[in-house]
Amino acid sequence: MIPASVVDHEGVPFKVPAHVAIIMDGNGRWARQRGLPRTQGHRAGAKSVRAVVEQSLRSGVRTLTLFAFSSENWRRPKSEVNTLLELFMSTLRTEVKRLTEHGVKLRFIGDLSAFSNRLQRQLAEAEAATRAGDALLLQVAANYGGRWDIAQSVRALAQEVAAGQLEPDAINEAIIASHLCTAGVPEPDFFIRTGGEKRMSNFLLWQCAYAELYFSDLMWPEFDADAFIAALKDFGRRQRRFGLTSEQVTELAEVYGA
Repeated sequence: MIPASVVDHEGVPFKVPAHVAIIMDGNGRWARQRGLPRTQGHRAGAKSVRAVVEQSLRSGVRTLTLFAFSSENWRRPKSEVNTLLELFMSTLRTEVKRLTEHGVKLRFIGDLSAFSNRLQRQLAEAEAATRAGDALLLQVAANYGGRWDIAQSVRALAQEVAAGQLEPDAINEAIIASHLCTAGVPEPDFFIRTGGEKRMSNFLLWQCAYAELYFSDLMWPEFDADAFIAALKDFGRRQRRFGLTSEQVTELAEVYGA
């Protein structure tokens, strides 16, 4: 579902995707271009997170999913991984109150069991503190991989079949989706990746099957509210067909007044 049109800074209306998923890429390269340690890029990127969350609230985005830490990121230098996790924890401590005040509900998706008990407790506490939020669902993918997500879904289904709780013939796309980390959340309408790279990088592979893709050359610390609005406006100009013809989509829009 896409919300009604909103108005940009120039007073021009545009339609907004209900669910936006973002790969926040380019922190390290942004830092390197400035002769700074890669860790400084991650710290600068935290400001862009706040800008995009705030603009999502203003624009009417209902769900925002951010790729914070992939299952592949463990391969990076230990010092960088430690900095990423420390930044993750410190950002949680400083932002939870602000998120709660603005009606943002936090949800963490991924294999959280790989994190320390301390961090797992902090994630659970942040989710509990923001549980009543109804303005925006902010999903943070941490130690997440799209293939892992599909595998754990299939594994859960296999266990149900083995226990006699599910017939193999009953397994369909909807049942698989109901066992993914994002169960109960509408699939992303819009997929954004910053940093100039043009690939999915194992992020929400199942869920983004029909998402509109948008690639920005801006490094993540450069991706501010105006850049996000520009991306949203690009989405608003697209026609989503889901296998239909343009004529069919137009006819349906006329019937339902979309």
